[in-house]
Amino acid sequence: MSKPRLFPLIQKFVAAFALLALVAGCATTPTETMLAVPAPAQKYAAMVIDGSGKTLFEANSTAPRYPASLTKMMTLYLLFEALDQGRISKATLIPVSANAARQPPTKLRFRRGETIDVDSAIRAITVKSANDVAVAIAEYLGGSEQAFAAMMTAKARQIGMRSTVFRNASGLPDAGQQTTARDMAVLGTALRARFPQHFHYFSESDFMFRGRLVRGHNDMLGRVRGVNGIKTGYIRASGFNIVTSYDADGRRLILVVMGADSARQRNDHVEALIQRNLSPASNTTTRLLYAEQ
Repeated sequence: MSKPRLFPLIQKFVAAFALLALVAGCATTPTETMLAVPAPAQKYAAMVIDGSGKTLFEANSTAPRYPASLTKMMTLYLLFEALDQGRISKATLIPVSANAARQPPTKLRFRRGETIDVDSAIRAITVKSANDVAVAIAEYLGGSEQAFAAMMTAKARQIGMRSTVFRNASGLPDAGQQTTARDMAVLGTALRARFPQHFHYFSESDFMFRGRLVRGHNDMLGRVRGVNGIKTGYIRASGFNIVTSYDADGRRLILVVMGADSARQRNDHVEALIQRNLSPASNTTTRLLYAEQ
């Protein structure tokens, strides 16, 4: 009589064990989520790192890309260094050469021989991304834009940007001027850590110059709580680029997005990356859905 009763108990035990194994397997199998990318694969690159330097997200992060006006982050890095070393002050007047004045927009439209003080020059770069001012800074600090670009590249290597080459101070088109999303994340992090006393400039959305209000075009400022800078960029070859700093509620992020098809789509993507990395789902993998797919 005991054997017939034992067999159903064994069946129940086996079934229960199989169910537990199935549940455990589901708990350890990664869940795939989709992330729409506002760019074709050959242009898109992105990276998100936290305050400790840990990589939270990356895609094509070491692939060569054109920096466009993200270049000016390094122009400002060298200008901030000159300030901190006492070689210049915020009141120092920077002359505008004929070469600087003839740069294409975006610019402040100086004439040859005019000057701009360093404090206004910083705002002209962070808010307006003025190409004429970037070249004027380069010529003032480096003697020539070419020499300054060599200084920029040397500084890039010094701070850990392994794959970046600068040919100009503005980010205007040059086939030899290339970077990576990883390197731009390194630069954004370095600016925030090395120059906290100057980082507030990157959060400004407008400034007064010669009696007129100059407005910027970094629409991430004021759009997402915690975003406090830093720089956008665009040329046709690069698509729409951005490096964004987030600092709120004990969380610090640097986000890089490169190659977007429009500024609006780029900004939407940055906001999505912020939300995903502030509350990441455990055991989740991400599949990218590129713009042409």
